[in-house]
This record gives sequence, structure tokens and C-alpha cells, in this order.
Amino acid sequence: MAIPSSQSLTLPLLKNLQDGKEHKLQDLYRQMAEDLQLTKEDIEELLPSGSESKFNNRVRWAKTYLEKGGFLTTVSPGNYVITKRGIEVLESNPNNINVYPLEFDEDNEFSSISDEEMASESCTFSYEITENDTPEEIVEKSDRRMREELSAELLSLIKECSPEFLEKLVVDLLLAMGYGDAGQAIGRRGDEGIDGIIKEDILGLDTIYIQAKRWNHTIGRPEVQAFAGSLEGQRAKKGVFITTSKFTNEAKEYVQVIDKKITLIDGECLTQLMIDYNLGVSEYTRFIVKRVDREYFGVKDVERKKEI
Repeated sequence: MAIPSSQSLTLPLLKNLQDGKEHKLQDLYRQMAEDLQLTKEDIEELLPSGSESKFNNRVRWAKTYLEKGGFLTTVSPGNYVITKRGIEVLESNPNNINVYPLEFDEDNEFSSISDEEMASESCTFSYEITENDTPEEIVEKSDRRMREELSAELLSLIKECSPEFLEKLVVDLLLAMGYGDAGQAIGRRGDEGIDGIIKEDILGLDTIYIQAKRWNHTIGRPEVQAFAGSLEGQRAKKGVFITTSKFTNEAKEYVQVIDKKITLIDGECLTQLMIDYNLGVSEYTRFIVKRVDREYFGVKDVERKKEI
């Protein structure tokens, strides 16, 4: 049989989590394959790249959609549990769950995302592919969409890690970005609001102080102002405040008017930087897009003559 689409797999996947217990993704692959009565050939069918089975890939994307909609959550890498929202969804006995945005079909009306949430980057899928897109546009949108999903998965994992891990992560990130070197990175906790230190030069003449907050609520001006006070206590001029959540506009405006240089990095920016500097991610597959070498056929010379 044809492998169901990732959208078609969202409801069966959620039903496999309805017992409220923690489930491993590998177990979900097997259980869903049995429920759908897939053959061995179906299960072993690979993506065109040959990097992964088509079925596993679509189940994984279905998981991503459901997590994005708040129907399931990561409890540890590769382990998931249904949320209260997911249980409420199943109790309404939906016939289908669509994913652009997540909502029930017309036969069972229920919108999983409010109008306000639909305007939020953290709740919507950007870069939707349309029938008017060229092949190049489809590739570019797909790349951006996969990057968006990778960012969301990274942030989910970071939020499940310990505060100590986050402090190490942000120090590693700044080092990967070229600030200082590993021998001069010091992770600390409870030191007047300073969680890490990066020495920019070998003599330690210029130092960046770090604060890392694994929070879910938005960070406002008071927390940032307290960090600025910690920098004053260290006689420091530079600081980086990193959080897994977001900053209020007041917090952002505050760092623009003070003498000290404080950079604010929210959860989305943090994961985007991790992707850019290959921290916590590795290359999964690679596609090379080729085009005609017009110079080989002398087309470029002809076009130049026409322009002249």
C-alpha cells in the first residue's frame, strides 16, 4: 500500500499516546506500522536520498506537527508523552487532524490554534509550498521549513535539560562563534547572576559575562536590569543574556539606552545560532542542485553579442 502522508499520520500517532504513558519513538514506529498493516516492503521503502525510510520520516514529521500544536511533548530525547491538550482533542473524537495550521476537518469543527497564536512564529509553519512555486522555490522553502522544525526540536530538548547543561551550552556556543577559547571558558552558577565567563583575549583584558535562563515565561526589564547590576559588580562592560523563552519589548529597549553592551538572545535565536555554528546538530543528508552550464554550450557568448 502507499505510505500515508504525514498529515494522515497525526491522528493515529496521537491515539498511540492516549494512555498518557511515556513512549519511545522507535516503539511508535513499530506500533503504527502494525496498526496500518504495512508490509515489510512498505516499511523498508526509502526516501529518494536513501537516508531514511519513508514511513519513519513521515511519522517523525507527524510527531513534529503534533508537538508544534501542543498535543504532545518531549520528556527526554526520543521519548514523548501526550499533553492535556492532546487528550482533550481525542475526547472530541475527531475524524482527522490537518496541519496547515493544525485543525480538525469540517465534519468535526475544532480549531487547535487561536487567531492570535496563528500570528506567532512559534505556532505556525512558514514557507508553505504552493502550486505556483518553481522547483527552485520549492527546494528553498523546504530547506527553510526543515530548518524551522530543527530549531523547534532543539529548543524542546534544551528545555528538558538541566540548568547546568544550558550554561555549558551557551559557553560552547560563544566559543564556536569565535569568542575566546575553551581554556578560558568558565561555567558558574549562583555567582551574583553570572553563569559563565568568556575571556576574549589571552591575557583576559576583555571579558564577556553570561547569564543563561531556562525559563518558559517571558523575561522582562527587571531581570535584564538585575543582570546589568551583576555586570557592574564585576566591573564588566559586556554581557550576553540567553534564555529559552523570549524578551519583552521593554527589556529590549532597556539594553539600547544603557552604557553597558548587553546582547539578548531568545530561544529561537539561540537554536538558529546552534544550527549556523553546528552545535548540537550534525549533517543528516545533502542535496546538490545542478543546472545547465551555459558557457559549455556557448550560450553566454551569444547572449553577450545580443546585448551589444
